[in-house]
Amino acid sequence: MNHTAQGTVVIFGGRSEIGVEVATRLAAGRTVILAARRADDLVDECAAVRAAGATAVQTVEFDADAIHTHPAVLDRIAAFGPIDVAVLAFGILGDQTRAETDAAHAVSIVHIDYLAQVALLTDLAQRLRAQRSGRLVVFSSVAGWRVRRANYVYGSAKAGLDGFASGLADALHGSGVSLLLVRPGFVIGRMTAGMTPAPLSSTPTQVAEATVRALRRGRGEVWVPAVLRPVFFGMRLLPRAAWRRLPR
Repeated sequence: MNHTAQGTVVIFGGRSEIGVEVATRLAAGRTVILAARRADDLVDECAAVRAAGATAVQTVEFDADAIHTHPAVLDRIAAFGPIDVAVLAFGILGDQTRAETDAAHAVSIVHIDYLAQVALLTDLAQRLRAQRSGRLVVFSSVAGWRVRRANYVYGSAKAGLDGFASGLADALHGSGVSLLLVRPGFVIGRMTAGMTPAPLSSTPTQVAEATVRALRRGRGEVWVPAVLRPVFFGMRLLPRAAWRRLPR
């Protein structure tokens, strides 16, 4: 599916490594909006997108956790024109060990990785339906495909998001709006700094390249790297006793 450069590209989580990499690959000839907290401190991100050929780069203050502010943020973004691509690139990994005893921390992980995403996707879908066009990009994770003991708080949030996004994609069918669900494995970047990379890891650049390629082809989902799909389908068959001993 070949899309001409029209409409804005919006990155919710404009400081995200993956989000900025996606933006640079979609920037040529477009207006790109980076929405993030401390939006006035996105100098490097704006420069990277501008260097990639964006006709204009705008920043918008956006706090994903403050769900009640989402409609006003979308109103401000709408002033720049119709949205062609909206990328939800925010989220946290959290501390699994802490989350097992600190209920507030567990809730904070689930709030930003699931509830805030559901709220924003619902508002975005309504607006894109009204314009009868637009594409949504949602980052799930293989961690949500079958939740592991080693990161079950984060994994459970991603499992919920994966299910919600899959259902929303079906609900959008025939509306002129589409949704791409991306399921990366372990991504080597700021979020996982200090952690030992898992097998079949990828980088933000690799995730962004696979995402944009799938977006341009009109795909509904993509695993990064692609080999993870058969691997994790097989992992669903592992006995529970073996599964619970798997590392992150």
